[in-house]
Amino acid sequence: MATQIPLRNIWLLFLYAADLVHFKDQLKVAPESAKDLPELVARLLVHVVELRLRRNLSKGYKPRHAVLPRVRGRIDMLQTVTGQLLERGRIACSFEEHTMQTPRNRLVRAALDHLAVCVKDAEVVHACKSLSNAFGRLGVGQEKPSRTEMAADQIGRNETSDLLMVNLARMAFEALIPSEQEGMTNSYKPETTPHLVRRLFEKAVANALRIKLEPQGWQVRAGRRLSWPITSASGNVLPYLPSMQTDIELTHYLHKRKVVIDTKFTHIFASTQYRDEVLKSGYLYQLYTYLRTQEGLVPEKEWRSEGMLLHPQVDGVFDEHMDLQGHRMRFKTIDLTCSAQDLEIQLRNCL
Repeated sequence: MATQIPLRNIWLLFLYAADLVHFKDQLKVAPESAKDLPELVARLLVHVVELRLRRNLSKGYKPRHAVLPRVRGRIDMLQTVTGQLLERGRIACSFEEHTMQTPRNRLVRAALDHLAVCVKDAEVVHACKSLSNAFGRLGVGQEKPSRTEMAADQIGRNETSDLLMVNLARMAFEALIPSEQEGMTNSYKPETTPHLVRRLFEKAVANALRIKLEPQGWQVRAGRRLSWPITSASGNVLPYLPSMQTDIELTHYLHKRKVVIDTKFTHIFASTQYRDEVLKSGYLYQLYTYLRTQEGLVPEKEWRSEGMLLHPQVDGVFDEHMDLQGHRMRFKTIDLTCSAQDLEIQLRNCL
């Protein structure tokens, strides 16, 4: 794709992909002030962390077991008696202790360290390193938390400051920010890092649809694995079957409607020996397979299952559909080079 996408629109995709669009008005950083997306994210994270440190980081609890001169928490009677601790004026206790060493704080420090390596601007690098050291002085370690630890560290609805900080930190590790970028001062060339922009495009569309459609009763799921409706098979064929995973799946149980959306960050057309423009057969067959293999898994016969191939717009608007064996298949493009306001409207209204 030769089309250049303005960095401001890449930034808008990033906000949707990171589920930060609700904070858009709070993030007063112009995309043009940064040389590339990693620097922009680093500047934002530095700004948010600095504000957070002024009000102290959130604390957590960690279990501790210690022999103390007074009771704290629960008494460990077995150790106290067998160790004859009472005769020495001591008692074994199990209790929880306040700590800054929480998974969310460790994630943010790890993100600061990671961005300090990715970013070229010396001032931003210095700020990331300084804030990382500040976390260290508060007792926050450098080790990145596991997914299990982060899942256990749930952020409450009232902890919006932590939510913004943690979501920005997550993006540094989700393969959405590469470690090296070139030529992004005024625009972003998708061919430079196609994986980055493809992931942004996919996640941005999913979150934009979730914001728009969930209040209307839709369930929006991203990345759901589908099963092959196999009735019988030889013993060794199953391990060799390709997996099927949708990009975005929309379900409305009241209306008995299901829509499978496949986002493709490529030109919607290919060329052949006989035609200059033709829909790409591989993508078409893939979407058709998603729809037909899942027919028997929907118990209600009156359910409508639809599919959509969603591509960036290159040479002109394309929005067409066809009905095939009871399934509507739609082929649509989104203009990523328009104004940020128009792009946001397209993202939310692409269904």
